[in-house]
Amino acid sequence: QVQLVESGGGLVQAGGSLRLSCAASGSIFSIDVMGWYRQAPGKQRELVAVITSRDTTNYIDSVKGRFTISRDNAKNTVYLQMNSLKPEDTAVYYCNANIKTDFYSGISNYWGQGTQVTVSS
Repeated sequence: QVQLVESGGGLVQAGGSLRLSCAASGSIFSIDVMGWYRQAPGKQRELVAVITSRDTTNYIDSVKGRFTISRDNAKNTVYLQMNSLKPEDTAVYYCNANIKTDFYSGISNYWGQGTQVTVSS
């Protein structure tokens, strides 16, 4: 089995910073794309940032220049550095990853349990 465990959420004032981490564990052969999604109350879950196994990144427009996604392949961990936070960034943030569990398996998609980020004005 594979688990994704997020950490680093919390309460911060507008303009502040937080760093989210997501560690994948279990039966892992390789990890392809990793990403962060968020879901605010009453809204649909949206993709915030993604990073490929070759460190190609992509962001939604509203976080460009403020958030940075990175990964440590040796630790099977993806990070989201969030700077200049705004109240509209308040949401539950979810980690997502496409993972092969062995050489012969296909790629399966996994989700973390989510971590709350609250930005006060």
